[in-house]
Amino acid sequence: MNTIARLAAFGTALTLVIGGAYGVGAAVGPLDAVTAGPEHSSDTGDTGHGDGHRGTAPDDASDLPGGLASSLSGYTFTPTASALALDDTDDFTFRITGPGGEAVTAFDVEHDRRMHLIVVRRDGSAFQHLHPTMTPDGTWSVPLPVRAAGSYRAFADFTPTGATAITLGVDLTAPGLFEPIAHLPTRSASVDGYEVTLAGDLVGGQASPLTLTVHRDGRPVTDLEPYLGAHGHLVALREGDLAYLHVHPDREETSAGPDIPFVADVPTEGRYRLFLDFRHDGVVRTAEFTVPTGPAVPDAATASPTTSPTTSPAAGHADDSHGH
Repeated sequence: MNTIARLAAFGTALTLVIGGAYGVGAAVGPLDAVTAGPEHSSDTGDTGHGDGHRGTAPDDASDLPGGLASSLSGYTFTPTASALALDDTDDFTFRITGPGGEAVTAFDVEHDRRMHLIVVRRDGSAFQHLHPTMTPDGTWSVPLPVRAAGSYRAFADFTPTGATAITLGVDLTAPGLFEPIAHLPTRSASVDGYEVTLAGDLVGGQASPLTLTVHRDGRPVTDLEPYLGAHGHLVALREGDLAYLHVHPDREETSAGPDIPFVADVPTEGRYRLFLDFRHDGVVRTAEFTVPTGPAVPDAATASPTTSPTTSPAAGHADDSHGH
């Protein structure tokens, strides 16, 4: 190959490398928004609480969703180990370290608990909402059963005493053959004999009223029991990066069912995985939905006779200090 041809080939390759790097950068976003330390972080510490409780550090200027950073405003989510063994009986342990690098031991109670731990596989399946217990040295622990291989995202949702609420996220890995699940749009879910339907449209960038309605054996459930200070608890995760949005019922909500009204402030257009926790007969159950922004569309199951939704509602379980 002559010199001119070699230079032309080199220029073409360099263009491809730069273009690929730009594409990755556009998908990931600015690194300082995710990995910046306490003095230079551009994230907000916003937990996305739908009840108006939005944690924003005084020196943060942007308004990114919660859970995209593992370290923010001086606080760091530090698991003891990032590898998860399938069907392991050992507790998952972690610490929250503060601006001085020491483990934080003082937390305010938010929604009846000092720590909310949300764990979900990166394909939006295997959702768990857990409440760890803390030892005096600041180590949190909780059973974390994992039965499917893959990459997981863990969210620590907490409020350090004297500071604002914050949600931090870390990646965890369960080794093995990863078989991703594709979640088709669905606005109805069945779990343990309960049928839950979702009404309302998600609109990116603004508050969106939603109503979840609970039936059992075809009859409306009118005696839902309080859970975490309300009659329902809703978590929304944006598909793609799992940006975290913590939503709670409308402040004026006083009914014990069958309708549970929420206000969800989703940050952008896109598709969201929604997880509703509700308690009835002493057991907390989780109903799962996949909802795109924009006008409501029929469930995938009814839109096509040959297609069925792939939601996997979590099995019911008794409420205890480690569970919901």
